Amino acid sequence: MSDTATSIRTAASIVDGRELDDAPGGRLQSTNPANLADVVAEVLLTDASGFEAACRAARAAQKPWAAVPAPARGRVIAEVGRLFEANKEALSRLITREIGKPYPEALGEVQEIIDTCDFFLGEGRRLYGQTVPSEMPDKQLFTFRVPVGVAAIVTAGNFPGAVPSWYLVPALLCGNAVVWKPAEYSAAIATAMTQIFHAGGVPAGVLDLVHADGPATFAGLERALEQRLVDKVGFTGSSAVGAEIGALCGRHLQSPCLELGGKNPMVVMEDADLDLAVEGALFAGFGTAGQRCTSLGTAIVHASVHDEFVRRLDERLRAAAIGDPMQDVLYGPMLHERFAERFDEWLGLIRDHHTPHGSTAQGRIGPDAPREGFVGDPEAGIFYHPTFVTGVTLEDDLYSTETFGPLVGVARFSTWEEAMELANAHGYGLSSAIYTTSPTHAFRFREQITAGMVSINNSTSGAEAHLPFGGNGKSGNGSRQSGVWVLDQFTRWQSMNWDYAGKLQKAQMDLVEIEAVKDFRLEERAF
Repeated sequence: MSDTATSIRTAASIVDGRELDDAPGGRLQSTNPANLADVVAEVLLTDASGFEAACRAARAAQKPWAAVPAPARGRVIAEVGRLFEANKEALSRLITREIGKPYPEALGEVQEIIDTCDFFLGEGRRLYGQTVPSEMPDKQLFTFRVPVGVAAIVTAGNFPGAVPSWYLVPALLCGNAVVWKPAEYSAAIATAMTQIFHAGGVPAGVLDLVHADGPATFAGLERALEQRLVDKVGFTGSSAVGAEIGALCGRHLQSPCLELGGKNPMVVMEDADLDLAVEGALFAGFGTAGQRCTSLGTAIVHASVHDEFVRRLDERLRAAAIGDPMQDVLYGPMLHERFAERFDEWLGLIRDHHTPHGSTAQGRIGPDAPREGFVGDPEAGIFYHPTFVTGVTLEDDLYSTETFGPLVGVARFSTWEEAMELANAHGYGLSSAIYTTSPTHAFRFREQITAGMVSINNSTSGAEAHLPFGGNGKSGNGSRQSGVWVLDQFTRWQSMNWDYAGKLQKAQMDLVEIEAVKDFRLEERAF
């Protein structure tokens, strides 16, 4: 990432260690969503051919990297982690500037990168296989983890640091080469991260960065798959695009790692600690302006505490500070204008039978729709009112649609069966939560929820580096990231048998049989 004469950074693709100074896919400006006059970087986009070329570079670099002993690759990851630690504040400020995430959350995101490196630096010594007994003498059986080869990773920009690290760190540790295509609106962050990986010792070509728009990426990936340049695809983004990625990979008999959207439920039982539940709803529903895949979609509240929950949440939300993400605020701006445009459409899902709460207006904050207590200049950026609506039912589009922004539905239930239907019927299955003091409720919820992740008395948002992350249904294809579970995404099991009998032994045919006395019976008089 270089500086131009006008002091605007240039974010270019990095292929085989070299920054590409052409822009066959066009140029765009990445701007600060909290201050649109602040241009963070000029992004040089490549095209489908550029994506394909990056995959060729990765293919050439992968085998030499895989030949490096896994513990040595782990030491590279250790160095990468220390560099992220040394650059934590600088990278966090860049995250806040380029995507508008509040600075404390940005610090937490970089810490997630560090934690991921710290977890996987030791996995280079624990890529265990197994020694398996054979059914025949003088024969040994083994299993080995081997790298998949080249991984093409496409990530969203709402978590521009943490989520890419969930892919990149284990993929590189396992001996793969990676072609990474980040979101265009977080290009400066991705460029800085790639520089840190390379500075930590990841060789040129083993990690290649591609800046491209969606159509060019899809076309390039299609070409790369046809030419057998890519062995694994990882994608984080919308369910609709994930379905297209899945179909493309399926035609080439590949199973992608898909981490998609969510409509995450939070059940509030009659015995819940309401203040704690409101705190969880506030963070899960409106942190990062509701722009997380794990953001709260619908709070499902028992009828006996519904009105009090609504009153407390409304009070807290109206008092919450919103605005400048470098200040102490609940949330800052939308990530990009395109998300604001989509969010305007989703606000149209509020119907006459819904009652809005949480602010003085709905939609974009400005002179015609001011927000009391706003921090900073609302006209400088892309800021939206927080809204939650009561009266949500199973039949509502608002219930079943992922609304990527500061909008939460509240539904009322009377029976356990009603609560679980509301929690599952939307078809997503990423994250979920229940607030209760009853172990019975907690364990029944865990058994009956379809989500891949469950929180008890905690929000739907918040991942730790050593637990599996991923969803089911419209939220993903069952693949998991983080912890040891992600190793199955970036390695393949190879089995080996070694026969030293000096003769051909045929499994299931040359059996060692030991006879039993099948008519043996105890005689009572023997006692």
